[in-house]
Amino acid sequence: MCKGLAGVAALPATCLKSAKDMKHRLGFLLQKPEPCDQSLSCDKKDKTASPPRVSEEEVKKWAESLENLIYHESGLSAFKAFLKSEYSEENIEFWIACEDYKKIKTPTKMGSKAKKIYDDFISTQAAKEVNLDSSTREETRKNLLEPTPLCFDEAQRKIFSLMEKDSYRRFLKSKLYLDLVSQSINSGTRKKHKGHSLDYSHLIPQCA
Repeated sequence: MCKGLAGVAALPATCLKSAKDMKHRLGFLLQKPEPCDQSLSCDKKDKTASPPRVSEEEVKKWAESLENLIYHESGLSAFKAFLKSEYSEENIEFWIACEDYKKIKTPTKMGSKAKKIYDDFISTQAAKEVNLDSSTREETRKNLLEPTPLCFDEAQRKIFSLMEKDSYRRFLKSKLYLDLVSQSINSGTRKKHKGHSLDYSHLIPQCA
């Protein structure tokens, strides 16, 4: 029989081979340690390296509608990253700017913010010009003469519709989204097994 570490040098070759096989198999099982639980204290390095966890249910809800995706903080971040990879992030940036604009209560701030949004996204000279038809562009320009919380509604609605029919569908087929689905499923599986003691005794070599 194999007798601990002190007798390693005297072990027969077959036993040593079995021990190496066991080590290899255990190494394969343990080579991916559990990520740090967000509810526990981790060092700063781990906190910056670990992205926020999203459940499988949440990730799958993103495929139900564009609203579910962009009204979820992590979903919005993922969609922005995807659009940036396609060099079309101006659409979601415009949508976000419109959402922020609706929260403004002060008339003076509303006027300056409305002008900035128009100059950044709607003007034909805008660096991040979004794809709007001429009538919507002109209607929005007139709305800026007397800014209200609703002055970008039509333009925002059309850009949302454009994303819904085009980039959102590509996002759902993208590697980025499919990887998120896979990661959320794997994370859920790990949580189900967390806390269960695993028996590796069948991997221990038995040598005569």
